[in-house]
Amino acid sequence: MESGRRKTLVPSLLFLLILIISLSNQSLILNATIITKCHFPAIFNFGDSNSDTGGLSAAFGQAPPPNGETFFHRPAARYSDGRLLIDFIAQRVGLAYLGAYLDALGSNFTAGANFATGGSTIRPQNTSRHQTFSHGLYTFDIGQNDLTGGLLLNLSIDQVKASVPDILGQFKTVVKDVYDKEGGRSFWIHNTGPIGCLPYVLEHLPIRAGQMDINGCANPFNELAQFFNRRLKELVGQLRKELPEAAITYVDIYKARYALISQASKYGFDHPLRACCGYGGKYNYNTHIGCGGKVENKGKEILVGKSCEDPSVKIIWDGIHYTEAANKWVFDRIVNGSFSDPSVPLQMACHRK
Repeated sequence: MESGRRKTLVPSLLFLLILIISLSNQSLILNATIITKCHFPAIFNFGDSNSDTGGLSAAFGQAPPPNGETFFHRPAARYSDGRLLIDFIAQRVGLAYLGAYLDALGSNFTAGANFATGGSTIRPQNTSRHQTFSHGLYTFDIGQNDLTGGLLLNLSIDQVKASVPDILGQFKTVVKDVYDKEGGRSFWIHNTGPIGCLPYVLEHLPIRAGQMDINGCANPFNELAQFFNRRLKELVGQLRKELPEAAITYVDIYKARYALISQASKYGFDHPLRACCGYGGKYNYNTHIGCGGKVENKGKEILVGKSCEDPSVKIIWDGIHYTEAANKWVFDRIVNGSFSDPSVPLQMACHRK
């Protein structure tokens, strides 16, 4: 009797085992489908001079040497010695570096375009709908000019804060237009960096004793950036509800950049608040003589930036923008999702959490 029961149980257990394995394989197949890397046929970038690859140069003339010297070995319409965050993003997803929209009006942008322009906030695009646009990655690098522009016009911090809802309202309109009119579904949104650590802010704006943090950055201006970033993150949450098919990644650029500035020596950088390509003063920055300009010293004409012998150990390039080395360091930290909400890598940014 006992032997017969065992014979009956063996096929049943074998069937159960086969069923479990089969279901497990189906689950693995399903999971593999979910975590497949995204294919972005194009990138469309919106932002200011931190991601400008030629817009300002197209309108007002090429960024002069030594801009571009590290990677391109010549001026390349970027306000840096080399590549920007957007360049590393394009490279990682297998695309060519983005051309500036203003530099080639009428061209075919099915492989992507850069709408970022130095001095701007967000430029709404004006392109016809195409499948590429719906499958592209839409990147945004915003906030710095919106905040510092107000401060440099002598607005108080409270006045600039009061303008944030309007700034973000315009940003929301752009994102919804991309979603509704262009069919965009994948959004990679950078918040703004620690503006209180930038030489042009530290030199320009009044800072009282006791307002500097332990790293030499101005607390009031960094707190303003963090205020903006909190509101931006709240808006991203709203957009996720209003745009149900969108995959929206919020990237904490502030946290990444401040980590680099506050631990510069640990990562092989020095003088984190001094401009590499600049002239004079505590921060090697002069409002009236920019990177690539010329000054006379003891009867000799000197190119501003010639003294910057090793940009690879500097964080700030020209007092406003970052070096290629700093951009690469930040990119390496954000690309895997460590500073993102949700915590997804760049190449998974087409998937909703």
